[in-house]
Amino acid sequence: MLKHIVCFKLKDNSPENCEKAKQVLLSMQGNVEYLRDIRVGIDILHSERSYDLILETVLDDEAALEAYQQHPYHVQVVKKHMHAVRETSVAVDYIF
Repeated sequence: MLKHIVCFKLKDNSPENCEKAKQVLLSMQGNVEYLRDIRVGIDILHSERSYDLILETVLDDEAALEAYQQHPYHVQVVKKHMHAVRETSVAVDYIF
């Protein structure tokens, strides 16, 4: 199994924009068949070093991660939205 984690800083981290981004990320459930699990959280501390959102997904393996990265729904809906609203992001992918 592989875990894919992405943290996002948004250009506008108002509660409404964070919730909208969360819903866009969660919309992959049922639309991207490679996902075994998906969780999205909104930061509650808002410290200087905090990111605004975290996306945690579980996939079978690296091949599934590659297919997920190129999936039309992920590219055309989710990435399109997140690239428009994010200031920056960081990711970690690991096998467990």
